[in-house]
Amino acid sequence: MKNIKTIYLIIISFTILTACSSNTKNKGPYFGNGFHNGWADQNSIVIWTRLTKTPELNANGQKFLDIDHGTYRQIEVTASDETFLQGQIPEGFTLDQMEGACPGNIGEVKLLYYPMENPDNKTEIGWMPVDIDKNFTKQWKLEDLQAGAKYKIELFARYDDKSSISDTITGFFQLPAPANSIVSADFCVVTGHDYPRRDDSINGHKIYKEMLDLQPDFYVHTGDIEYYDKPLPYAFTEELMRFKWDRLFALPFQRNFYRQVTTYFIKDDHDVLSNDSNPGMTYGNVTFERGLEIFDMEQFPTSDKPYKTVRWGKDLQVWIVDGRNYRSKNKMPDSKEKTIWGKEQKEWFFRTIKESDATFKVLISATPVLGPDRTNKNDNHANEGFKYEGDEIRAFINQFENVYICTGDRHWQYVSHIENTNLWEFSCGPGSDEHAGGWNQENLQPEHKFLRVKGGFLKGAVYRENDVPVLKFQHFDTEGNIVNEKVFKNLE
Repeated sequence: MKNIKTIYLIIISFTILTACSSNTKNKGPYFGNGFHNGWADQNSIVIWTRLTKTPELNANGQKFLDIDHGTYRQIEVTASDETFLQGQIPEGFTLDQMEGACPGNIGEVKLLYYPMENPDNKTEIGWMPVDIDKNFTKQWKLEDLQAGAKYKIELFARYDDKSSISDTITGFFQLPAPANSIVSADFCVVTGHDYPRRDDSINGHKIYKEMLDLQPDFYVHTGDIEYYDKPLPYAFTEELMRFKWDRLFALPFQRNFYRQVTTYFIKDDHDVLSNDSNPGMTYGNVTFERGLEIFDMEQFPTSDKPYKTVRWGKDLQVWIVDGRNYRSKNKMPDSKEKTIWGKEQKEWFFRTIKESDATFKVLISATPVLGPDRTNKNDNHANEGFKYEGDEIRAFINQFENVYICTGDRHWQYVSHIENTNLWEFSCGPGSDEHAGGWNQENLQPEHKFLRVKGGFLKGAVYRENDVPVLKFQHFDTEGNIVNEKVFKNLE
């Protein structure tokens, strides 16, 4: 009897161990970063996702240690990644054990999509592995879509073809309506986020909940989405750069928003490399050129060009412009040749504005075109360092009525209008009040029609009132309250 009992216990133990081993192997992968979309037009969109080892970020991980930034900036570019990690991570711990960590995982993903109005018209893209060389990410470009339609997306994850589905996620995107359609369109514009300056420590930035409640047709992030060159940790290596993206996009508010809203992402200096970054610069052991690649080809939906114009019905056309890929060095003397947009992009902008018959035209830029900006800055069109090209763009826009500029970058909300011109600029302000600053609330300039040194977001709405096209801009605070409104009507 004793021998039988022993054999029975051995069998039970073996079964438990086998089950545990199987569960360990098949645990995950997960969609810890959800999914994003990008570059939507009437008939196409790009979907991005990433597989992770855990379903959520490591909210209770170890805290990063602060370091003397200046000392580390003097380390040779050829130094190892470990050299740039030292001092930021407590001894005995790894990056995956740090607060916010959401490490990647190998695995396969499958995508299913269909128009909400026709759920039987399903398209499936079968199982494909994520790219381990691109931070365990996968992208698809969906084409031949129906203009103006809302689509549902379903994503499935598994470890390999011998494993069952380990995670699923669903979401939506809205495609722009045809150019001849008289439709309303709502959109939100934001700038300036990073993990340490979130205003809900558990969920992320409050504005994402507020914007989602407004159900915008699309959303534009104008850059400084994350800050490589801010502490806890400083992202001196590609590994740390990826860590910061993974951490930010695992925040619940952000993750929930991005899976439901059509999105356009613009890069700026801090999410390429460092403050005022430009060609030839390095940060830690990462080059400016590599920073562009990480943003354009890995961490965000990818497009042939980093700029695009999109029609949202008869009354609205938007221009998404890039300010980093083609720019000259900031310290170069100002001249006809010095540029932020580059020759090709600038010519494209001038040509497509002239060709457009949209009632309202909205330029969305990472950095200011009008300003005013601080005199110690030198990397945007509102500064003396790029005055020649800034004057050229401002003179061109001033030829047209109903062309408006939305900008990010500045850590305060404003509306600027140069009297006796057609020039208007709306600054969305940073993503949290803690992120606000850089301008004195009492420093009201003649061109300021609104000034608020606080966080929040900008909302635009195009609609018709008694068949009159209307464009309304509203500034919101971080709690979703309207703090400013400006309405333009096309009475012709």
